[in-house]
Amino acid sequence: MSAETPVQSAETFTRLRLRFRDWRGHRPFWAGLFTLLGGVPIAYFPYATLKLGHMSIAMATTAGAGSLIIGVLLVTLGLTMWFQQATRIFAGVASILLALVSLVVSNIGGFLVGFLLALIGGALALSWVPDKPQAEAHGHRESSGGPAGDDARKGAAEGTGGEAGQPHPPYEDGDLGETDGTRIEDRDRGHRVG
Repeated sequence: MSAETPVQSAETFTRLRLRFRDWRGHRPFWAGLFTLLGGVPIAYFPYATLKLGHMSIAMATTAGAGSLIIGVLLVTLGLTMWFQQATRIFAGVASILLALVSLVVSNIGGFLVGFLLALIGGALALSWVPDKPQAEAHGHRESSGGPAGDDARKGAAEGTGGEAGQPHPPYEDGDLGETDGTRIEDRDRGHRVG
């Protein structure tokens, strides 16, 4: 082993962490995670058997198949939120509806744990909005503060309107010129007001 191995390992971990962060940032990650985790207790509790000494307690209901279907659908909707972001609205609404149905069908929604997780996941999916494209975000930033924005401000101060072909900024009636005290609209017309 060389002395560089831990550094390479740290770089690999950092690179993987940054890739995961980038992947997570382009999708409703938390919505999918909450929805997926909400489906687990809803599907699990009706089939679980708890042993207390020699006594076994079964929490099975008559609608055990319905609980399994709701749980599997919630897990599927959580994965859909991760890998098909275009369907996030449908997945969010379906998650909320399935969470509400699980209150009646599946042991009070997986003892309220699965219900609350699925409800929060559905709400997060409905509220998530994708990022703006990079070109649009950079273009907006340049016009407000970058070098192009500085040129536009200089041009506006000189009365040229910034870049070529841009009109003068709108003037308010009664604006006074900076140097000679004339009204701007009168100076544009060639009149001087004392």
